[in-house]
Amino acid sequence: MTTARGPDGRARCAWPSTDEMRSYHDEDWGTPTHDERRHFRFLVLESAQSGLSWSLIWRKREGYRKAFADFDPQKVARFDARRIERLLLDPGIVRNRLKVTSAVRNAKAFLAIQREFGSFDAYIRGFAPKRSRAPRRLEDLPARTEGSEALAKDLAKRGFRFLGPVVMYSHMQAVGVVNDHVVGCFRRAEIERLRVEQMRGR
Repeated sequence: MTTARGPDGRARCAWPSTDEMRSYHDEDWGTPTHDERRHFRFLVLESAQSGLSWSLIWRKREGYRKAFADFDPQKVARFDARRIERLLLDPGIVRNRLKVTSAVRNAKAFLAIQREFGSFDAYIRGFAPKRSRAPRRLEDLPARTEGSEALAKDLAKRGFRFLGPVVMYSHMQAVGVVNDHVVGCFRRAEIERLRVEQMRGR
């Protein structure tokens, strides 16, 4: 299946099956960004997803925003053991010690990348896949690429955790490093226009 029409009659990628996921698809997923805090927001949420559904984590995003200092990596990097223990009592997030401590560790590694490359955005775009054709079906979309494999390997060397090659390709999709809205989806053309506008404005 290429696209599906939602209750509003618009053709969109077939994967969103609930109003919440359709809203995520229409307003968030694939929207190109160079905003560092948005990158970090997705990294926190994505690292929490391991073994769970994205829809569950996305429903908790407000809880994560409050728990993780509005996704400010500088503040999260300073979380100490006492702060982590408080987070493990917070019902607004997934209370998994490894995931919570990894988010703090990832914040420190995120800041190190910013210092080295100027921004996390500039760093991650160096791993963007080269693609000549727009995806026509969901089956055309890879779960991982050579770029996401290399990215995940490099992130692991830099101290990141819970961010494997599948997660990092999902990250590139989410923040518009690639436009994986399929042909026929109303958002595909909008995303391409935004990408061109951003390129002209840089």
